[in-house]
Amino acid sequence: MLASTLSFGVMTIAIRFASHSLHTFEIAFFRNLFGLLAVLPLLLGARRADLRTRQLPKYFVRCLIGICSMLAGFWAIGHLPLAQAISLTYSTPIFVTIAAVVFLHEQVRARRWLAVAAGFVGVLVIVRPGSAEFSVDSLAALLAAVLGGVISIQIKQLSRVDSANTIVLYTYAFWVPMSLIPALFVWQWPQGVDWVWIVAAGVFGTGGQVLWTHALKLGEVSALTPISFMQLPLVAAAGWLWFGESLDRWTVIGAAIILGSNAYIAHREAVLARRRASAAATAGAVPGE
Repeated sequence: MLASTLSFGVMTIAIRFASHSLHTFEIAFFRNLFGLLAVLPLLLGARRADLRTRQLPKYFVRCLIGICSMLAGFWAIGHLPLAQAISLTYSTPIFVTIAAVVFLHEQVRARRWLAVAAGFVGVLVIVRPGSAEFSVDSLAALLAAVLGGVISIQIKQLSRVDSANTIVLYTYAFWVPMSLIPALFVWQWPQGVDWVWIVAAGVFGTGGQVLWTHALKLGEVSALTPISFMQLPLVAAAGWLWFGESLDRWTVIGAAIILGSNAYIAHREAVLARRRASAAATAGAVPGE
C-alpha cells in the first residue's frame, strides 16, 4: 500500500509538471495510453477465459463515468494547489458510502452516517463556498470524488462476475479512445521533457492501481487506509519545493477531518465484514461433520 501511495503521488507530480505546457485533457489521454502499454505484460500472461465478458454495456457506462472523473481530477491537479486537490479526492469514501446505499441497498447505521457528515464538514472547510478562495477548480476536484464513489460501486458489481484482469483490460480498452476525443480538441504534440512526464503519469498511475489491488488482497482495509494518507504530505512537499505553493491552514484542518472520517468508515466496514464472515461460518457449521 505504501508503494501504491508513493506511485500515485509521483503520478500527481508528473501531471502537474506536464500541465505547464499541455492541456490536462491531453495528459489524461497519454496517461491511459501509456498505462495500457504498462499493463499489457500482465494481461498477456492471463488466461484467455479470464479476458472474456458478457458485461460490455456496463463497462461502457463505468468507463464513461471514469473518464469524466479522471478529466475533472486532472483538471484540479493542474489548476489547484496540490495539497488541496489531493485532500478533496480523499472525500471519495464518503460518496462510496452514499452510493452503496443508493445502488446496493446496503444498510448504513448512525455511526457511519456521522462519519460521512464529518467528512462533508471537512470538504466545506477546504472549499469554503462563498469566500474569496472558492473556485470552480475546487468543484472539479469534488466532482472527481463524487464520480469516484460511483465507480467504486460499479467495480464491485462487475467483480461479482469478471476477474480483476478482465476489469483492467476492458477499462483501458474503453478509456484510451474515450479520452482521445476531448484531447483532440486541445491537441498539441508534447515536446522534449513533456514526454518524460506523460510516460511517468501512465506508468506510475497504472503501477499504483496494480499495487493497490494486491494490497487489498493481502491486508485489511482499516489497516491499509491510513497508509494511503501518506500521499498528502508527499504532494504537499512537492508543491512547496517545485511549485512555490504554501500549505493553507484551512486545507490542513479540512484534510484532517476528511482523513479522520475515512479512517473511521474503513474501520467500521472492516468490523462489519468480520462479523458477517463469522456469522456465515457459524451458520454453515453442521454438528457431527
